[in-house]
Amino acid sequence: MTPPSLQTISTQLESENLRDRMVALANLRDIPSEDAVPLIKKVLNDESIQLRSMAVFALGIKQTSECYPLLIKILETDSDYGIRADAAGALGYLGDKRALEALSRAFYEDTDWLVRFSAAVALGNIKDPRAYDILIQALDSPEVVIQQAAISALGEIKSIESVDHILRFAQAEDWLVRQRLAEALGHLPTTKSVSALKYLEKDSHPHVSESARISLQRLKELENQN
Repeated sequence: MTPPSLQTISTQLESENLRDRMVALANLRDIPSEDAVPLIKKVLNDESIQLRSMAVFALGIKQTSECYPLLIKILETDSDYGIRADAAGALGYLGDKRALEALSRAFYEDTDWLVRFSAAVALGNIKDPRAYDILIQALDSPEVVIQQAAISALGEIKSIESVDHILRFAQAEDWLVRQRLAEALGHLPTTKSVSALKYLEKDSHPHVSESARISLQRLKELENQN
């Protein structure tokens, strides 16, 4: 089947029918970024939150020089917390280290936990070691999902100095926290990491023990490379 033309997609994005607009936006997935982004911009302020969410996410995938400033503006000014969270997530996909400041501010200042969670995940995705202090603070969050995000992100930025801070989660009640710990330790080659992973390998939850086994294997491969 021949994919729709840019003109067809552009016209569909202006349809009064929400389904038409959603199909049109989905059809941009095979369109080059330079052509797709101007069309994505057409629905960034759509009346449908669902469509706006899809458009914001698309800006993280269809990467052009316009995407970064657009996402920063949405993160900092949009009134809908879900859209702000989407913008934080999309900035993580961009992997642009310039986003560190805006994501840090969102983590500290946004009143909604979902935005702070997305900001913590994105800080891991951009892999900037300067996020260390924020992520260490995030470990003390009352929201368990933010603790999970911070543990994962500290692994993503390969923060060896975080090992002592995250090991306290080895006996966390939530198995997902223990799994995130097992995964993160696979990026942090220290003797303490290996000991903790051997402990987690015996965890009662199969996902935790499997993640620990995989991480131990990864650390062994890292050691062999050196």
